[in-house]
Amino acid sequence: MNVKAVILAGGKGKRMKSDLPKVLSTICGDTLIRHVAENIRDAGIGEIAAVTGYRSEMVRENAGEDLTFYLQEEQLGTAHALNCARSFFENEDCAVLVLCGDAPLVSGETISDLVGFFEEQNADICVLSARLPDPAGYGRIIRDEEGNFERIVEKKDATAEQVLINEVNSGTIIFRSRRLTQALDEIMSKKPENAQGEYYLTDTIEITASRGGRVFAYSAKDPNVVLGANDRYELSLCEKAMRASINKRLMLDGVRIIDPECTYIDRYVKIGEGTCIYPGTVILGSTEIGKNNTVYSSRIEDSVIGEGNLIDTSVIESSRIGDENTVGPFAHLRKDTCLSSRTKVGSFSETKASFIGEGSKIPHLSYVGDAQVGQRVNFGCGSVTANYDGNKKHPSVIKDDAFIGCNVNLIAPITVGSSSYIAAGSSVSRDVPDGTLVIERSKRLQHKAKIIKK
Repeated sequence: MNVKAVILAGGKGKRMKSDLPKVLSTICGDTLIRHVAENIRDAGIGEIAAVTGYRSEMVRENAGEDLTFYLQEEQLGTAHALNCARSFFENEDCAVLVLCGDAPLVSGETISDLVGFFEEQNADICVLSARLPDPAGYGRIIRDEEGNFERIVEKKDATAEQVLINEVNSGTIIFRSRRLTQALDEIMSKKPENAQGEYYLTDTIEITASRGGRVFAYSAKDPNVVLGANDRYELSLCEKAMRASINKRLMLDGVRIIDPECTYIDRYVKIGEGTCIYPGTVILGSTEIGKNNTVYSSRIEDSVIGEGNLIDTSVIESSRIGDENTVGPFAHLRKDTCLSSRTKVGSFSETKASFIGEGSKIPHLSYVGDAQVGQRVNFGCGSVTANYDGNKKHPSVIKDDAFIGCNVNLIAPITVGSSSYIAAGSSVSRDVPDGTLVIERSKRLQHKAKIIKK
């Protein structure tokens, strides 16, 4: 069966207390609406539409690629929103999957299960439900004595007996397109009778059932599918649940996470088996980490890391690291740093837009920026590439086997030849030939101090 998906993403989200549309709130490295769209794609559904409203252009620009957009100029309820997108499905014999743009935990697996159940039952409507220990304010799923789905009752309308029901509506529903358009026609033909004055999509269930349609509710394995983000507290609950799912998946794939509750990894991060992640680590963006690394309490963002590295209490941003390197403790690899293999960037050292060749070391308290560093180069404590003249950044080239002494300033642009030796305390502003010893210090001025006693 051909399945099309529609994401309802028109709400402002007043309870978020933000100028951003609610669906552009972010968790685990992406916006809510992009998470929802990615879940749909994970289920193998390629045709996706989104109904936008509040700050529509902003939502369109940040919702991801390959979506068809429809505008809901006034927010008059969920049925009204879907009716704005009816040209997306009304002339086709298909299934229409409707999801809320603020509910990012309806996974691709759950969507596939729902679609499969819908097809098996030859259903006209199937509601995705879940069973919760505390159903709180969710709409209750009402079933008959034989367990057949009848309707949804909102908490405020529920009887004392119905309030005790723990199966609740997730807000995700799949329809047969023909039945959906018929029900929408009836809903939109008259004024809504509820207190909110809105057109409710759940009214399609009663309408379809009254016309002999087959309506079902499918109870999801994961109760978190009902979680939506209406305020910042609920947003944090969604993020906590998604992070737990991410960490579980990685651990089942062979990554050791010492304390999953204190480890924060974004959705699109990839980590190889045998890597060990200690508490307090934050791994963000599109980072890829290979096998058998050890990471202690670090922040890594949009970087590619090879195998067998030790990263200790450091920050790595938009950088590439090869194999068997040591970073930290308390190192900072800024954008466009590239470490070859078996290098060391140690305590309180910083690199930026630099290539560090195999076997080279920047052990402590040094800055290397806009530099091309060869193999087996050693930087002494406090050495600096002075790359900025107040107007432009300038490059430094340090060739193989050079030795840079403690507290050396290399004033760029400069080239330091291979096997050269820069003595401690030197400030070097001219190129250094291969195999040269450089001692460049100011003349010592010494005067006897007169001590004035008070």
